[in-house]
Amino acid sequence: MSETVVNVEAPLTETSGNNVRWITLDREKQRNPLSLHMLNSLIDALERANDDPAVRAVVIAANGPVFSAGHDLREMSQQDGEGRDSQFQRMRLILDTCSRMMLAIVNSPKAIIACVQGTATAAGCQLVSACDLAIAADSASFCTPGVNMGGFCTTPLVGIGRNVHRKHAMAMALTGDSFSAEDAVRFGLINECVPAEQLLERTIELAERIAAKSAQGIRHGKADFYRQVDMPIEDAFAYANDAMVRAMTSEDAEEGKAAFFEKRPPVWGDA
Repeated sequence: MSETVVNVEAPLTETSGNNVRWITLDREKQRNPLSLHMLNSLIDALERANDDPAVRAVVIAANGPVFSAGHDLREMSQQDGEGRDSQFQRMRLILDTCSRMMLAIVNSPKAIIACVQGTATAAGCQLVSACDLAIAADSASFCTPGVNMGGFCTTPLVGIGRNVHRKHAMAMALTGDSFSAEDAVRFGLINECVPAEQLLERTIELAERIAAKSAQGIRHGKADFYRQVDMPIEDAFAYANDAMVRAMTSEDAEEGKAAFFEKRPPVWGDA
């Protein structure tokens, strides 16, 4: 993979290879916090990946022992000389930006995979939940500890609660305990956990396998899935039937069917 550093002061690095863009959180000494700067950098990096036709899958990874500790508590605390109204407005800006970043993952036309090498806490855990797929090292852990500090991980539960059964989500939020990668698989928060030394290899294999699929199919299929999944079942079938007709009559679908009958690899159109 050839490396392109976004900015020497940016909290991210980006690398690309084999149609996969790697976006890596790179403030390991600070535990990769989702500060306002980090959130905006992630949004920008996702927009670049979305606009690049050579990118067909995205991996969000991190350096250091912590995937992400969530929001920067110093940034979320009242600043010297700051009034309560100003604090509320500043915190609302951070949370609104965080919501935009999470939705940018969900709404991205690319498949997005979380590669979790360490602890994912609070909004860092929400970041994992926002990704389409997630693979973690068996040494990774997951935690929503707001209750331990007199608060509650309300916004992380938006994403987590849409991934896992509500009783698992509430167990995480009400106890503030740390849960293992094996627990996270059982809960449905991540797809699989692997030995730490195999995490990079497994993530590369999965990302490149997805990147070899039809970008058109993934773009429309991902959007259709997230749109129908919370509909009443009758509405979901009606919507999905229309979407399926569009999908199965697309140029890439016609190419895929022809390749199947001709017993050859398909040649997909542009992303």
